Amino acid sequence: MKKHFTPAVLAIGGNLGDRIANIRAAVEALNETKGLKVRGVSPLVESFAVTAAGVDESKPNYINAVLKVDTKLKPKKLLREVRRIESELGRVRIERWGSRTMDIDIVTYGDVIKSKKKLELPHPRAFNRAFVLVPWMLLDKDAVLPGHGSVSELAKTVENDVWVIQQ
Repeated sequence: MKKHFTPAVLAIGGNLGDRIANIRAAVEALNETKGLKVRGVSPLVESFAVTAAGVDESKPNYINAVLKVDTKLKPKKLLREVRRIESELGRVRIERWGSRTMDIDIVTYGDVIKSKKKLELPHPRAFNRAFVLVPWMLLDKDAVLPGHGSVSELAKTVENDVWVIQQ
């Protein structure tokens, strides 16, 4: 029996190193991952760093993008692969919400809604993150975040928190 592809949305970005080169490298690495194909890449957006305490303009700004992918990987395996790519691009996990060279989040996996210790789908904070919603809306104006509704509508409330730097 042939395994079918599941559409997924990934959010990628970082605020350390050559941020644009890291995003390009992440897109390339994802596209080269067996069982995964990148189908679309949003424009790049820039935003102030967000820490556990809130926005921190003293830290380097983030550059982010959203990808539409098709994958044959199950969610846990997809998570392992994105973590591998983060590590290859210099990601060090010391501090939650800390600066990083690369962060790759699984925002959606088909219309799966589930909550496990290591993976919650859709991503639990995607619905209010400008650096996810705005580039996703620019990539797909008809996108829907399961459990939350229209991405375009959600983006309206946070669209001024990011700025487009590359179409």
